[in-house]
Amino acid sequence: MDNIEIKEILSADIELYKTFLAAALQIDKENLLITDQDNKESTFPTKDRNDSFTLGAFVENILAGIVSFTRDGGDREKLRHKGLISTMYVSKEFRGYGIAKRLLEEIIKKVKNVPDIEQINLIVISDNLNAKKLYEKFGFSKFGTELNSIKWEGKYFSEDLMVLRLK
Repeated sequence: MDNIEIKEILSADIELYKTFLAAALQIDKENLLITDQDNKESTFPTKDRNDSFTLGAFVENILAGIVSFTRDGGDREKLRHKGLISTMYVSKEFRGYGIAKRLLEEIIKKVKNVPDIEQINLIVISDNLNAKKLYEKFGFSKFGTELNSIKWEGKYFSEDLMVLRLK
C-alpha cells in the first residue's frame, strides 16, 4: 500500500483519536490496555512536544493506525534518558499492509532526534506474538515479564517489557 501517510496527531485532534480507539475496543479489547470507560474519561496521551507526541497512519485520509511516545518520568532528571512507546495499534481492516512497520520506523526516527534519549521502552501483552516479532525486527529485546499484569473480565494477561537501546 503506497498511499500511507504518517503524520503527527495533536491534542486538538482528541476526538479523532478517541473515536479511533473506541472502534478498536469493539474488536480488540484484549490487546489494548484501556477500557471503553478509560477512553471516554482520558485526556490526550501526549503533550505536542518533541519528547511527547502521537503519530497516525492515514490511508486516503482515514486514520488506520496510531502510536505514541513520551519521555519517561516527564521532566524528572534521572529518567530523561529513556522514553516509552505506547498505544501502538493498527485497525484490523488495514493490517497486512506494513502500516505498523511504517509507524514504528517513523517513531524511532523521530525519537532519535530527541536530545538525550538513550533507550526506548515498550510493554506488550505476552501472547501478542505478531507485535513482539515486529518489535524484535527493529532491535527491541525483552528484559522482563510481569505475570498477571492485567486482569480483565476474570482473565489474567502477562506483559513483556522490551527495550531498544539507541546509545
